[in-house]
Amino acid sequence: MPAMEQAICDFGWKAPDFSLRGTDGKTYSLDDVRGPKGTVVMFICNHCPYVKAIQNRLVRDFAELADLGIAAIAIMSNDPTEYPEDSFENMKKVAAEVGYPFPYVIDETQAVGRAYDARCTPDFFGFDAELELQYRGRLDASRNTPGPVDAKRELVWAMKRVAETGKGPADQIASVGCSIKWRKEGASVA
Repeated sequence: MPAMEQAICDFGWKAPDFSLRGTDGKTYSLDDVRGPKGTVVMFICNHCPYVKAIQNRLVRDFAELADLGIAAIAIMSNDPTEYPEDSFENMKKVAAEVGYPFPYVIDETQAVGRAYDARCTPDFFGFDAELELQYRGRLDASRNTPGPVDAKRELVWAMKRVAETGKGPADQIASVGCSIKWRKEGASVA
């Protein structure tokens, strides 16, 4: 699977709302997960080696960001018909096994992934308190294997800055991962 990069940050772009079913049985909207100092909307999945390489770092980093008033949600937009490892049942298992400290939700129609112009897994969107985009970069230097133990925690650093100043860094390195697995034209929603 070739790696794919996401787009650069469009500063000030407003976060689209959503209503998505979580692995915990609850339905989440953007307001439900909005943090007082900022919000990260990330697109991940179960099967992608780039996501698997950072799962433990996601748990560590988002637990730390929560203490700063930054909330997060993880959205799975892949087509689980073509990628059964990304099924809702498997999402529940992964969320429980890894211990995600944020809601993990399914985008069954893929409309939310398209509204955000999500490109790859992982794909991170860091918003300020007003839900305006301030960061669209990578978690850290990890690729399809974990980065060095002492890798700069780019997303944490950027979102700390957003929490303190309301502004993201000008220099951002794009996230790299597997492409979103879009349904073929005419395919029905499961």
